[in-house]
Amino acid sequence: MYCLLTAVVALVAGFVIGKQLAGKARLDHEGQATAKAQEILRDAEEKGNRLRDEKIKQADERLEQSKNKFKNLRNEFDVESRRLKQALEQELTERRQGVVEQEQSIKMLTETTQRQLEQLQRKEVELEKAREKNQTDTQQLRDKLETQAEKRRIDHEEAMAELEEKQRNADEQLHSVQRQLETIANLTAAEAREQLVESLKNEAQIQASSYVKDTVAQAKLTATKDAKKIVLETIQRTASEHAIENCVSIFNIESDDVKGKIIGREGRNIRALEAATGVEIIVDDTPEAIIISGFDPVRREIARLSLHLLVKDGRIHPARVEEIVAKTRKNIEEEIVEIGEKTIIDLGIHGLHPELIKMVGRMRFRSSYGQNLLQHSREVANLCATMAAEMGLDVKKAKRAGLLHDIGKVSTEEPELPHAILGMEMAKKWKEHPDVVNAIGAHHDEIEMTAMISPLVQACDAISGSRPGARREMMESYIKRLKQLEETANGFKGVNQCFAIQAGRELRVMVDAENVTDERAAELSFEISQKIEKEMQYPGQIKITVIREMRAVAYAK
Repeated sequence: MYCLLTAVVALVAGFVIGKQLAGKARLDHEGQATAKAQEILRDAEEKGNRLRDEKIKQADERLEQSKNKFKNLRNEFDVESRRLKQALEQELTERRQGVVEQEQSIKMLTETTQRQLEQLQRKEVELEKAREKNQTDTQQLRDKLETQAEKRRIDHEEAMAELEEKQRNADEQLHSVQRQLETIANLTAAEAREQLVESLKNEAQIQASSYVKDTVAQAKLTATKDAKKIVLETIQRTASEHAIENCVSIFNIESDDVKGKIIGREGRNIRALEAATGVEIIVDDTPEAIIISGFDPVRREIARLSLHLLVKDGRIHPARVEEIVAKTRKNIEEEIVEIGEKTIIDLGIHGLHPELIKMVGRMRFRSSYGQNLLQHSREVANLCATMAAEMGLDVKKAKRAGLLHDIGKVSTEEPELPHAILGMEMAKKWKEHPDVVNAIGAHHDEIEMTAMISPLVQACDAISGSRPGARREMMESYIKRLKQLEETANGFKGVNQCFAIQAGRELRVMVDAENVTDERAAELSFEISQKIEKEMQYPGQIKITVIREMRAVAYAK
């Protein structure tokens, strides 16, 4: 029991002592925390004071900058205000001066108008006086003319009476002479008249046949001369450029690095382009150029434009190539129609069927013997119009037939028919005039010419195609033909030199004046022409000109 009580007392005493110790420890901790909080508060207060001082200082600096900026702006505003005020005052002064000048001009104009009005009034008065005088003079002249006319009428009546008297006397004398002649010739007047008429008729027939013969001969000479004159004037008045087309086109590039993109990996891009366009793309060592080869100009143009778009876009792969080529082909078809419409507008041709307009546009991408077909057709149209105007024929029909004469060459059907007959059928199908249809079909003599403009189209087609440089020959055969032409002339005796000029259409032969006479020169030109005809083949005709020049040379020593 005592032990238990002792334990309880000890427990209570330990609890009391522990509580006292815990309170003391709490008081110590509170004191430390309070001291630390006061220290933190002092630091925060010092930092707040420093921060406040800095903010106040920055605000003062900004306020000072704002004052300076406001002062500068105020100065600029004052300067600009003074400048604007001066400008306004100057403009106002100028306007006032302009108003004053206008007032002076109006005043001067008013004075001038007043003077002109006064002059006009004076002229009206003078004109009225002149009109009255003219009426008086006219009346006097009319009276004088009436008097003279009456006098002439009386004189005329007297002269007619005298003439009738003389006519009666002449008739009586004629009857008397006629009776005497009938008595002497033993013929009546009717028989004598018949013999006289018969003799006059025979004489008139002889004179008329002679006149007709001379007229026909003169007409032949004149017709030949006039025809040559019309053709020459037409050719001279129709200026034309001749650009020889070939089977290749050149596509220029900025650098050779583009060639690798066009070729593509293992050549797939260039193969896709060739398959889509139907041309051959040649990428070689030619600097900054790619060659497009193909016989069809439309395909070459599609390939060229497609390459341009691909290079400009930068994305080159087979799918893109096919897309660009399809788009370009559509654009080319639209361009063909635009070219046809522009051509007929330039030539002044109206009412042409849309299909024919499209075919005219396709001529731009077609060549005939190296000559651009659209250029050739335009030239033939202008030549036909000029010659038709000279001959008094229908100019519009002639121009229309000249433009359409080769449309058979651009037909997409390509049947086994000559292009003239095919073009005639197409023109007939699209309701062209019969004269135009006949001119198209007859310009190569496949059918009979029934229209007046048909021979014009044929002649103008020959003129356009035979111009030097219009159509292409192989260069090697061309040079060989010119050399053979000169060698043929050099083989004759007495020839010193000879030159083939005008693309081989003229041969000028220089002969020795001492060994060749004038008569021999004429014979030599004929002999050279005969030998050329027998030994050579050439288009058109060749003019041989033999030149004999006599020179006398002496020296003064």
